[in-house]
Amino acid sequence: MDHPALNTPPLLGTVLQAGKPTQLLGCPAPAKLNLFLHVVGRRPDGYHLLQTAFRLLDWGDTIDLRLRTDGVIRRTNAIAGVAEEQDLVVRAARLLQQRTATTLGADITLHKQLPMGGGLGGGSSDAATTLIALNRLWQTGQSRAQLQTIGLELGADVPVFVFGEDAFAEGVGEQLQALTLPSAWYVILSPGVSIPTAEIFSSKDLTRNTPLIKMADFAASTTQNDLQTVACNRYPEVQEAIDWLSTFAPARMTGSGACVFAEARSEEQADRITKSCPPRWKAWKARSLARHPLYEWLQ
Repeated sequence: MDHPALNTPPLLGTVLQAGKPTQLLGCPAPAKLNLFLHVVGRRPDGYHLLQTAFRLLDWGDTIDLRLRTDGVIRRTNAIAGVAEEQDLVVRAARLLQQRTATTLGADITLHKQLPMGGGLGGGSSDAATTLIALNRLWQTGQSRAQLQTIGLELGADVPVFVFGEDAFAEGVGEQLQALTLPSAWYVILSPGVSIPTAEIFSSKDLTRNTPLIKMADFAASTTQNDLQTVACNRYPEVQEAIDWLSTFAPARMTGSGACVFAEARSEEQADRITKSCPPRWKAWKARSLARHPLYEWLQ
């Protein structure tokens, strides 16, 4: 299944009045892959300690924002299964509004492409793009580091999208170091189930003592996704998808699932794999992104 590349400049439009932005259209919210995910411990407060490698993709959601001067923040469109008050884009906007004491508001239109409960970071990426874009629209002057801190209050995956680069992550996912990785094409397959992250992390069967590795040698290390076994046991469709995709290239689950992925040798191979996907599933091709399309909007 083809999709527009998020790093294509014409997707993003800015409407100006008196030299100031009043609308930001087509703001990209890219997907991520966890190239591996190790659960290495647990904090006293119950949060899991992780090691993972995040890879950004040129595929994802897009967000339109229109400036309001009355302080109201609202989502203008319905999203199936996500009430407005629980939507991370609305929560992100209100949190930034509170932290910066701005009197401005925004109309937010979210164009969803990423499957929910897929382990691709869709909600977190939407929140991060909302923070980055509203920081520009409202001219609140927050730095990258400040927005990462605000983002962490919304979810552990939000900071990496604000960070805006492929990253080796530790802690709960907020301790980030930039990774330099070769460009690659991926096939992402959705097995048609949505997996709640909390369900996997709360499982008594989850291994939580994987040995630590170093960023410098993770590519050569034997890595895995520690959440995959738990997810596959509870959702056999995930294992079926991994088995099918593994006939073309080594495949594994991303995040807490349910989507699985494999690196293709070329765009042509990625096309062949996606076209041969069984009709009960959905498959996409996506290219890696070295940097978030909105990276230059922050210092």
